[in-house]
Amino acid sequence: MFALHPALAADTIEIVDWPLSKILLMDDATYPWLILVPARPGLTGLHELGPSDGQIMMDEIQRASGALKNLYKPDRINVAALGNVVEQLHVHVIARFTSDGAWPAPVWGAQPRRPYGGDALAEIRATLGASLKEYAP
Repeated sequence: MFALHPALAADTIEIVDWPLSKILLMDDATYPWLILVPARPGLTGLHELGPSDGQIMMDEIQRASGALKNLYKPDRINVAALGNVVEQLHVHVIARFTSDGAWPAPVWGAQPRRPYGGDALAEIRATLGASLKEYAP
């Protein structure tokens, strides 16, 4: 049975479920940052997805990237599936700007995390939720 890893649950906000993945917002207002978690138990790497789920995963990554690109107009979209800290398969989709504090380096550890709060969280959930529904499969 699928269960979201406790570290992901602690660091993210659920936005929407797509056919394969839970779409989560990283609770860090520094960057527009989504995390896609395939709702399949026991997966640790992309190579473990079957052919059908692999195609769905790529489609969902492209859709999430498109939603961030359309909404935020970033200079770049970074996509990564590392798993070095959280073993459960999850894919980061991050809107990056040449003006962000970590550019051009990776975002991990570059700046202290700034959790969303109150009105800002409500606003991004609504805006991002609507955009992701528009890009939903």
